[in-house]
Amino acid sequence: MKAIELSELINALPNIETWQIPNTLITDITQDSRKVGVGSLFIAIQGEYFDGHRFITDAIERGALAVVGSQLIPSLPVPYIRVPDGRVALAQLAAAFYRYPSHDLTMIGVTGTDGKTTTSNLIYQILQSAGYRVGMISTVNALIGDQALDTGFHVTPPEALDVQRFLAQMREAGLTHVVLEATSHGLAQERVTACEFDLGVITNITHEHLDYHGSYEAYRAAKARLFTGLGFGNNKPINPPQAAILNRDDTSFEYLSNLVTVPWLSYGVHAHADVRAENVHSTPNGLVFDVIGKDLQGDRFHFQVITNLAGEFNIANCLAAIAVGRGALRLSDVKVVDGIAALQGIPGRMESIDLGQDFTAIVDFAHTPNALRRALESARKLTDGHVIAVFGSAGLRDREKRRLMAEVSVELADLTVLTAEDPRTESLEEILFEMGTGARSRGAQEGSTFWCIPDRGEAISFALRQANAGDVVIACGKGHEQSMCFGVTEYPWDDRLAMRAALADFLKVPGPKMPYLPTQEDEP
Repeated sequence: MKAIELSELINALPNIETWQIPNTLITDITQDSRKVGVGSLFIAIQGEYFDGHRFITDAIERGALAVVGSQLIPSLPVPYIRVPDGRVALAQLAAAFYRYPSHDLTMIGVTGTDGKTTTSNLIYQILQSAGYRVGMISTVNALIGDQALDTGFHVTPPEALDVQRFLAQMREAGLTHVVLEATSHGLAQERVTACEFDLGVITNITHEHLDYHGSYEAYRAAKARLFTGLGFGNNKPINPPQAAILNRDDTSFEYLSNLVTVPWLSYGVHAHADVRAENVHSTPNGLVFDVIGKDLQGDRFHFQVITNLAGEFNIANCLAAIAVGRGALRLSDVKVVDGIAALQGIPGRMESIDLGQDFTAIVDFAHTPNALRRALESARKLTDGHVIAVFGSAGLRDREKRRLMAEVSVELADLTVLTAEDPRTESLEEILFEMGTGARSRGAQEGSTFWCIPDRGEAISFALRQANAGDVVIACGKGHEQSMCFGVTEYPWDDRLAMRAALADFLKVPGPKMPYLPTQEDEP
């Protein structure tokens, strides 16, 4: 069993007096009182919806030998260490407990509104092609050697304890490089604090999560934390390169380029991008384009890329990965080209579902106005017929995007079907009303060019019934996710499975059963 002195752990916290800390062996640390056992250090977190300080007594009764918190607490039967911020302390203590694993790894952080998972996977494939032993922590899973570990529901990153544990497992497995997908929540909630990033990548910064961050400026500042943290790992024994990879085509470029203190490379189709794309050709099987650029040392390169990823928005994702592999790490052209080509696709990202129908059915993760726009633009290029879009907007999240996404769909799709997408404790009827208002504001007619169908399974089935030969039906917003939240309950749900079930029923062929949601008229 792993054990570490409490005093040694507390030394990881800046400006904390340690002379009163007893010599106590800590065998585990946790912020979940239900997971406390004999020998645990309990960290009380003041969360958005809960307060861990309320569970201190329970944690002590379960065997906690010490407690860390941010509130003034009366005398306890175990040592209590008060800190300014419980989440920061959790990240610092987790790193110390696992002996600072990121210090021995080249850490590549990827953030942005859209494209994080695809870009992370592209970087991962490039490094694998180059022969590196690389791991990845994304909002889909954690890849450690041959292991793929689940990181939870939806698209939230793992907690700081899990991040550090994964990194420690990667170090122990002999990995040298890690690609870590960092969301704005993960950065703001200190989940990736103490990760000692060496390379930071931005995909873009568009309209998202303003419910949590309060404003676009605060959201942008949360993303920027990845870049202001670069350069502090330059004392690593492995001496990795330190650089920021910025999107020259995005509005975040000027802001971030003036903020970073390490060397940076830009990418995009912009004429002044350090790594840019030219001669782009979309094919039924992906994209072909030329890459022209320079690396951190100023050396030039020029090669052609062929990718299986559909949609011209994936050019930016590929360029970001190339800027990391060829520009910052200075890998050979052929290794980069091979790595890009090796990625067959990302689950739930422009994923085609084919049961023999005479039209195209696609599942995509697009859940922001910008991502939906890009997905529908890509769908439009796949057909001379109609584009039929199915999507919703999550409850307890940014309300403004409900209207914006409906407006985007009315502009770019021929038919729009509005439906459930994690309504949580909000009224699904009210969410759909807000989205419908956005659709009507752009001239859409309910019952003619757009429909509100609360049950997502029926919405997908309805969309398929509207399709003619050669059309495209695209269900957006859920992608790879494995659940949908109604109230506080997560119901098993996979859009890809739902699309197959709906297609099977439509075609009258054998197929899976439509997953159950409480919006169905009758329970199974």
